[in-house]
Amino acid sequence: MGNSTAVELLHCHLAMNLLLVEDDPLLGKSVQRGLADGGHDCDWVTAGEEAVRRASGESFDVIVLDLMLPDISGLEVLRRLRAEGNETPVLVLTALGSVDERVNGLQAGADDYLVKPFAFAELAARLEALTRRAGKAVKTELREGPLVLDLRTRRATREDKEIELTPTEFSLLEFLMRNANQTVTRRMLCEHLWEADWEGITNVIEVHINRLRAKVDRGFDDQLIHTVRGIGYAFRTT
Repeated sequence: MGNSTAVELLHCHLAMNLLLVEDDPLLGKSVQRGLADGGHDCDWVTAGEEAVRRASGESFDVIVLDLMLPDISGLEVLRRLRAEGNETPVLVLTALGSVDERVNGLQAGADDYLVKPFAFAELAARLEALTRRAGKAVKTELREGPLVLDLRTRRATREDKEIELTPTEFSLLEFLMRNANQTVTRRMLCEHLWEADWEGITNVIEVHINRLRAKVDRGFDDQLIHTVRGIGYAFRTT
């Protein structure tokens, strides 16, 4: 699956926040990398129950959903999300390509359907089209209080002072800001950053948070990154 043309296409448009639900490790990694190279934030999960939990608790511009998952089916994921009133656009990405299967997916609440194997450029174009159809203004920056993240250049500033961040620190701060004024658990952070067993890397999260806090809050009167004892962290501007 060639990504160069698609990445050029993606860079010409606005950044999206995407949830990819795909249990094939090679395909999942390839799609996630291609979308990230295009300046998009793409969280990747491999199971249906996890997809429902993430989509219910977080805000995404589009969900890319495989139908054949190891626990519950993609159709069940769709039905649950629509039943709870979640209207996030969903693009079904699957090897099941018969007319009946497409109809079932669309009737379950899918907004678009792309059959494997596929061209990455077509996936990119369909995601952009879904975002336009949904009438969403896809953000090129995140702004919470005095802090601004430019999602295209991956730069952070606070009161016009640029903050030098590593890629991991930028992703961590972006996730906290997308969930501003809400408590983000250590599990959520680990799964967002590394899709890893959160029990084993709690200390790593704490190290990254401490470094990030030193860069974002040091020298300013108001603290933005807060520890929620026993649970996780929160980005607050008030």
